[in-house]
Amino acid sequence: MEEQYKISDPQVLKVVAHPLRVRLLGLLRTDGPATASELGRKVGESSGSTSYHLRELFKYGFIEEDPDRRDGRERRWRPRHRYTSWDSVTMSTTAEGREAIKIMHLRQAEMVGRLMEGFDPADWTGDWVDVSGMSDHVLTLPAAALREFKDKTDELLRDLAARYAGDPDARQVRVWLGAVPRPQEES
Repeated sequence: MEEQYKISDPQVLKVVAHPLRVRLLGLLRTDGPATASELGRKVGESSGSTSYHLRELFKYGFIEEDPDRRDGRERRWRPRHRYTSWDSVTMSTTAEGREAIKIMHLRQAEMVGRLMEGFDPADWTGDWVDVSGMSDHVLTLPAAALREFKDKTDELLRDLAARYAGDPDARQVRVWLGAVPRPQEES
């Protein structure tokens, strides 16, 4: 599997920003290869609907057939990349690019909301409850400081994943990083 799919075309970003497609791609990345029927059951959609959206993701290079796990009746799909990225500066030079970025950011925020809504502390030990959740910080920083924070956070997460690989207490976790400047006219 490749590390990232770097998108430069706003139309391609819009393809993956579709609410069902972004969920299907996310499930393939977190849960592994699956058929349209299996994914349909997870998201509450018909296999016909999920099959259509999987073909769209395939057409634009987000997923591929899994040659290692063939199912005689249905295609089994897997992600081609660990994550999707885009150059916001380049993408934001056109109205279409700005719209695609906004749609994708909203999809990401919706996903965070769904996952937080589904988190029940009663299902986890105190150690997990203690380290789970969200916080927000309002700081006064230049763009360079935010870049440094993002880069160091990415590096730290990669280092931690490598150091704790194979740990019997490890669980798949989702870590979000989001930051936007506050408009000056906001009170």
